[in-house]
Amino acid sequence: MMDVFTANEAKNRFGEVLLKSQKAPVQVTRSGRPVAMVISIEDYNAIEDFKLQYVRNRIQTSLGDIERGDLEDGETFFRELMAGKYA
Repeated sequence: MMDVFTANEAKNRFGEVLLKSQKAPVQVTRSGRPVAMVISIEDYNAIEDFKLQYVRNRIQTSLGDIERGDLEDGETFFRELMAGKYA
């Protein structure tokens, strides 16, 4: 189960929040609503690496599409995007 701190608790117990975040993400709430997550640097780096790999894969796929001539008209794509086709 994830640890949850109010913003005031997180401020007053920041050292504890940092220690707990080394084991699992810590949620910070304000007025009962989630407003932030505190994560370890290892988790942050893993997320950033995943995002970078995702972008690289999309670029490779797009380059392959271009080489094959599998292209989409920009106006058609934008119209479909606005209609929610890619949501």
